Amino acid sequence: MPDRKTEYEAKTTMTVLLLGLLIFLGAHSVRIFADDWRTRQIARLGEGAWKGIYSLVSVLGLVLIVWGYGIARAQPQLLWTPPVWGRHLGGLLNGIAFILLAAAYIPGNSIKAKVGHPMVLGVKIWAFAHLLANGTVNAVVLFGAFLAWAVADFVSAKRRDRKAGTVYPAGSLSRDGITVIAGLVAWAAFAFLLHGWLIGVRPFG
Repeated sequence: MPDRKTEYEAKTTMTVLLLGLLIFLGAHSVRIFADDWRTRQIARLGEGAWKGIYSLVSVLGLVLIVWGYGIARAQPQLLWTPPVWGRHLGGLLNGIAFILLAAAYIPGNSIKAKVGHPMVLGVKIWAFAHLLANGTVNAVVLFGAFLAWAVADFVSAKRRDRKAGTVYPAGSLSRDGITVIAGLVAWAAFAFLLHGWLIGVRPFG
């Protein structure tokens, strides 16, 4: 009886996590698979209404992801034991991911000029880094899904850029320095303080 109960709880938890991923990543994949439909809906509903619906759906998906993953962490199912170097390499890669995140918002940097879509590339690196450091079923499902989405979205975004002939303005050395420093400061704050407080795991002990 206890085994059946545990199995039922595991399936329920995974269902919540998968539903959250389906809703959240599904909303963020509309432009990848149905860009023309998205354009028609924006024209029909108005940009404000579209953004409002998009935000509500995204928040719903995110809440389900956090809820499902949080419950699953209480009863983890281990697929493999990550090597010690995986955590260290993951920490380094996350630093790069935070720099890319900063590059998406700080104007006039060379990283955005060369990459085009630094946030999506940052999500790709972030997800891969967490797969290196985690070996549980829920972690593989969560970060594997985000990695697959980021790969597809990055390819789609670069294709749209080529089709539209998009050219990103060149950056300056000073802006590059600001971007790198901002990204590393944010990474350090999250890795050493916020990650443990918000998620309950301290990446560096």
